Amino acid sequence: MNWLSAPQIKGRYVTLEPLSIEHIEELKEAVLDGEPWKLWYANVPSPESMNEYVDVAIKESKKGNIAFAVRCNNTSKIVGTSRFYNVDAKNKRAMLGYTWYSSSVRRSPVNTECKLLLLLHVFEKHSAIAVEFRTHFFNQSSRKAIERLGAKQDGIIRNHQILKDGSIRDTVVYSIINSEWPAVRNNLQSKFC
Repeated sequence: MNWLSAPQIKGRYVTLEPLSIEHIEELKEAVLDGEPWKLWYANVPSPESMNEYVDVAIKESKKGNIAFAVRCNNTSKIVGTSRFYNVDAKNKRAMLGYTWYSSSVRRSPVNTECKLLLLLHVFEKHSAIAVEFRTHFFNQSSRKAIERLGAKQDGIIRNHQILKDGSIRDTVVYSIINSEWPAVRNNLQSKFC
């Protein structure tokens, strides 16, 4: 039995739907908005690789990982994805990432509410003790977004991964721990007042 559940989670701005093959065509359309797969430091699927991306995410759910399609409530369009991965049920920890969005919803309430809903789910429904975030050292927009959530930098894993283009990624690691969660929750909720 998996530690984390995968319900549909509805907020004011977004609805998080457990990722399925039915989302593939909408995700292909969403990723065309801004073409984020072209950013050399980002791990975003191209339209051509979306089938495989979704297939892998669904297979990972057998290991307790959970991927979500992010639907924008005011347009009913799928605008990206996010997921819990490297889920460690024994230690009540999960990583939160594989997040990407259409350009049209960046700098909107979408990411903040998406993360708030996912963090509420893991900390308050499943009593997580920590949630970890990772990003490329050079992905400044991702780093700033993670810091705006209230996550604290744990460190940098140097020479962590060899990327498709042969460059080597230094990975910045952040986390939110359960004792910090009430303040982080209040901060995120205050952004919608």
